[in-house]
Amino acid sequence: MDGPHDLGGKPGFGPVVPEPNEPVFHDAWEKRAFALTLAMGFTGTWTIDTSRHARERIPPADYLTIGYYRVWLEGLCTLLKEHDLASADEIASGKSAAPPVPVKRILKASDVAATLAKGGPASREPDAPARFGVGDRVRTLAAGVDHHTRLPAYVRGQIGTIAQVHGCHVFADTNAHGRGECPTWLYGVAFDAATVFGPSRAGDSLHLDLWEPYLEPA
Repeated sequence: MDGPHDLGGKPGFGPVVPEPNEPVFHDAWEKRAFALTLAMGFTGTWTIDTSRHARERIPPADYLTIGYYRVWLEGLCTLLKEHDLASADEIASGKSAAPPVPVKRILKASDVAATLAKGGPASREPDAPARFGVGDRVRTLAAGVDHHTRLPAYVRGQIGTIAQVHGCHVFADTNAHGRGECPTWLYGVAFDAATVFGPSRAGDSLHLDLWEPYLEPA
């Protein structure tokens, strides 16, 4: 969806200035926000795409000012309320007012390292041949959408070339909304950066991994 998270190529936000030697966490509460998000994601109550969409729905003024891990925490609170795992009052007070709701799985502290190392592969077996092959010229869809998508706004309506065929993967657009994994072909698409971002990027290329429904023959 179009929202405050999709800032690529938009003017008025100034340069990106990395913090020298930036730590992973600046404060202890950020570690807890990360741990809670990880633990609740492991329960299987929602998918990683659902979690991302919850963050996208944060009001723009808040999203752009509250900081990275606060965005994670606000997204988590939204999901807890939507799935009736915690009420707004419980979140505000930090105390449970009702018995805990059973969940599918529990991530134990002793299993965290192994679970992170294992990851969660999103590749799936295809049920149809790929529409495009390496070297094909394609155009991305130009219109915005009102749902979760991994097609950045700055590359919509642009022409690129298929550089890689990654196989079938879970389709984020449906998975974020509980409409199933819908395994879909995923491609590495190369764009002329000067066409996307202007002549100052002449000579550069831009590579994005994009699902088949985002593309049409050019």
